[in-house]
Amino acid sequence: MARSNKSQSTHQPAPAVAQPMAQNKIRKFALGLFATAILLYANTIRHGYTQDDAIVITDNMFTSQGIKGIPGILTYDTFYGFFKVPGKDRLVAGGRYRPFSLITFALEVQFFGKSPLVGHAVNILLFALTVVLFFYTALRLFPPDRYGPAAIYAALAAALLFAVHPVHTEAVANIKGRDEILALAGSLGALYLALGALRKGTYSGHIAGALCLFFGLLSKENAITYLALIPLGFWMAGERQAGRMLRWMIPYVFAAGLFLLLRSAVVGWGNGELPMEFMNNPYLKLVSGRFVPFSGAEKLATVLFTLGKYVQLLLLPLILTHDYYPRHIDLMTFGDVWVWLSAALYIGLLWLGYLGLRQKKPYGLAIWFYLIPLSIVSNLVFPIGTHMAERLLFMPSVGFALAVGWWFFPVKKGIVPGLTGRLVLLAAVVLPMGVRTIARNGVWKDNFTLFTTDVRTSSNSAKLQNAVAGTLLDKAEELRDSTAKITMIREAIGHASKAVALHPFYANAYLLRGNGHYYLKEYEEAVQDYRQALVMSPDYADARDNLPMALREAGRYAGEVGGDLPRAITLLKEADSMKPNDYETLRLLGIAHGMGEMHTDAIDYFVRAAALEPDIPEAWQNLSTAYFASGNAAKGQELLEKAASLRAKQ
Repeated sequence: MARSNKSQSTHQPAPAVAQPMAQNKIRKFALGLFATAILLYANTIRHGYTQDDAIVITDNMFTSQGIKGIPGILTYDTFYGFFKVPGKDRLVAGGRYRPFSLITFALEVQFFGKSPLVGHAVNILLFALTVVLFFYTALRLFPPDRYGPAAIYAALAAALLFAVHPVHTEAVANIKGRDEILALAGSLGALYLALGALRKGTYSGHIAGALCLFFGLLSKENAITYLALIPLGFWMAGERQAGRMLRWMIPYVFAAGLFLLLRSAVVGWGNGELPMEFMNNPYLKLVSGRFVPFSGAEKLATVLFTLGKYVQLLLLPLILTHDYYPRHIDLMTFGDVWVWLSAALYIGLLWLGYLGLRQKKPYGLAIWFYLIPLSIVSNLVFPIGTHMAERLLFMPSVGFALAVGWWFFPVKKGIVPGLTGRLVLLAAVVLPMGVRTIARNGVWKDNFTLFTTDVRTSSNSAKLQNAVAGTLLDKAEELRDSTAKITMIREAIGHASKAVALHPFYANAYLLRGNGHYYLKEYEEAVQDYRQALVMSPDYADARDNLPMALREAGRYAGEVGGDLPRAITLLKEADSMKPNDYETLRLLGIAHGMGEMHTDAIDYFVRAAALEPDIPEAWQNLSTAYFASGNAAKGQELLEKAASLRAKQ
């Protein structure tokens, strides 16, 4: 008997996914899921840019150029377009190469300008399509023609839970979160096509799947975990021969290899050295006035505790925040019971995942769909720059959703027992989650709303305290009511002080606190903070620009209000040394020296001031006064006439 040249899996290929009636139900469910996802995030459509949107869109020199910026996006670290300075884009160990989402932003800028409305609309649409793709992929993992009608409802429950889960708001409501959506869409697309190709025994589907995986990887490195999950999908589908499985995986391995080569060409190999900056390496502790790394046991305990927090977020997504930077999660030790409970939980998951996969149980596969993507963002494999983030659950939550879906509707042949009751129970779970998601979306309206809301949850995050200080200062500038403005600036100073207390070497927090004091005319305090910022970061341009202004105003205040002429001259001279060509500083120095009867010095300062602003009559009149005071009446009269002439021309 003749044999086909096509490779075959160990199970007989099934016909269509389901009977016509079931197919019609599946299409209706898919449309319902798509509409649900759209409606859940519709209230973000009018939101502005928030959080890291500045890094990838508004302040990124490549995306801001539209199509012309795409070559730069492809050839530099993802953060380079924002920092624009070599080295600063590597603040997080290992660098980042995620060009695909930035290319989509560049295309939006090209055709629509910098429009947050378009950005949010695209995110919503991509998320809705990803939810539908998840639904169809779940059906291919456990097709109804093999597992019965319960598989349809299990896939529906899983996709619906994924759509409504509040933990996904960061990925969808924040435009920058598109990298998470695209990475998962590419990964699920690869798995969907891989399972389809396996059933048909063809190779073209694997090539298309590899292309999906490649674009997922170009969106975010997490997609590489599907190199392990696709073979598990093959295993659950009945493929048992390692040789055939390896042959199916060749295109996917090639796609991953090509991505790694591209990535290494741009950001290099390896993770690089861990930064000793607290905001980019949370596993540091303050010892004798300096930061040192956690011990191995401390780091492991903290990571385990964090992994337990992820499970808590999946089960009870009540308290959410965009910021888990230190010290929102503090240093943990094995003396904490929660660390041991988390460790026991994950050991149990590993064991159940092994048993379930061995027995081809749906829950076994679901566990691995949670654990494997989570591993790459857990800080166990390599450092990610923060303890955790809700957006990092976007890909692992697929496993959680699958497990819950299959718990609601056990995959068995035949009818679904108690279908109505199960659907009611499902509604009782997803409806509150949907309400929570819609409510949480509102927090992502703008930075002011996001930061001032989440700081109540992440009060021990130095980064968020600092961010709140900055956004309050910006908001205060818009206020016309002087009392309200002063109150808001005082609040900003309080947040900056909390940031400094949490992170004593936080240069930006010192800068912001200094700005607050400056606005309140507390110039000596501003000078102190700017000096401290420069101690922490000697090349800090903003602090270098602000310090001479604060010194000038502190000098003015010391002389005019405090009557302390020597102090005024000292402060003004320091301001002049830092910013030699500031007219107002030179004018004040001339006045101060004149009042101190140091007429030669006064003349020198007024000469410099007049040279900077030769068209200002006052500059020549001040110089005239200095000459009169020094006894040179002729020169004084000459300059007085020059000042009068300039006034006449004006």
